Amino acid sequence: KMAGSSTPWIGSAYLFLQSTCKTIVLPSLYESSQKKPGVFRALKLALADSTGSMNGVDMLKVHCSHPHLIVQLKFCKQENCRRFLQSYREGTLQKSLQNHLQLSLAMTTVPLEMELKAGSEHLDNMLKDEDRCLECIYREKPDRLRDEEITELEERLKSLTIYQSINNNLAVKDCAPLKSLSLPYPSQGSSLPPPVSFIFQGQQFDNRTITPDDHQKFAKFVSKKWKQVGRSLQKSCRALRDPVIDNLSLEYDREGLYEQAYQMLLRFIQSEGKKATIARLIAALEENGLISLAEELLGLHSNEDCS
Repeated sequence: KMAGSSTPWIGSAYLFLQSTCKTIVLPSLYESSQKKPGVFRALKLALADSTGSMNGVDMLKVHCSHPHLIVQLKFCKQENCRRFLQSYREGTLQKSLQNHLQLSLAMTTVPLEMELKAGSEHLDNMLKDEDRCLECIYREKPDRLRDEEITELEERLKSLTIYQSINNNLAVKDCAPLKSLSLPYPSQGSSLPPPVSFIFQGQQFDNRTITPDDHQKFAKFVSKKWKQVGRSLQKSCRALRDPVIDNLSLEYDREGLYEQAYQMLLRFIQSEGKKATIARLIAALEENGLISLAEELLGLHSNEDCS
C-alpha cells in the first residue's frame, strides 16, 4: 500500500498551463498586480470544481516560466487526488479553468493547453492507469510550505469583490469572437442589466432571479455560514452593509439559524429587485466554499445533504 493507516496520504504534482492564443500570455497576466488576483481566483475555483471542495487540493506556489504558468499542487487525501485526476483526464478541469479565467478577467475566451508532471514523470502519458499516477504523485512529497504570496492571495480572495468591473478587459485579437458569454456582474450603480447567463463548473445556466424555493433551500442548508455569504453579498448590496448582518443575528437569535439566513437573503432580494439574481448568490456561495449548496440550487444533484 502507498500509505499506512496511521500516516496521512500526501503527494505533490506540477500543473503546467499555457494559452494557445498568441495575445494571452498567462505568466504576464499573473505577474501583473491588477490581473494576478483574477488569475488566482480562477485557479482556486477550477481546482475546487475538480475535487468538489475548496480544500481538496492546495496550491503551494505559482511559478512564472514563460510561456508556462506552473502550479505546484499538494494533495492530502488519496480520494481527492483521484477526483482531481478524473477531472483532469476527462477535460473537465481544463473547461472549468477556461471558464473561470474568462469570467475573472472579463475575456472572450482563454484557450488552454495543460500538462501534469510528478517529478520526472509525465502523467499525461499514463492517465488511463490511475493507480500508477497516484503512486507517482505519492512518491513526490512537497518540498516546500505554502508560499507567502499564495497565503496573501488567499486572504485577498476572501475580500475580493465578487463581480469585477467589466472594464477589466484585454485585447484578444487572435482569439474566438465573443458569443453569448456572460460577463462579470457590473459594479454597484451601473446601469447595465444583469447578464442573461453564467457559468458554473463548466456548465451554462440562465441567470434568473432568486425564487422562493431557492430562498428556502438556502436558509435550510447554509447553517452557520449565512453571515459569511451575507458579507460576500454586501460588497455589491448596500442593504447588507455593516451593521445590518450583526443586527439580524441579534434580532432573530431566538428563532435560530434558518430564520437568520432567511431574513438576510430577504433583505438582499427586497433591496436588489430584478438584480437579485441566482448568479450573484452562487458566486457568494463559491467564495465561501459552499459548492454543494450551489449545486443544490442549480439542480445538479438531489437528495444530498448540503451542510
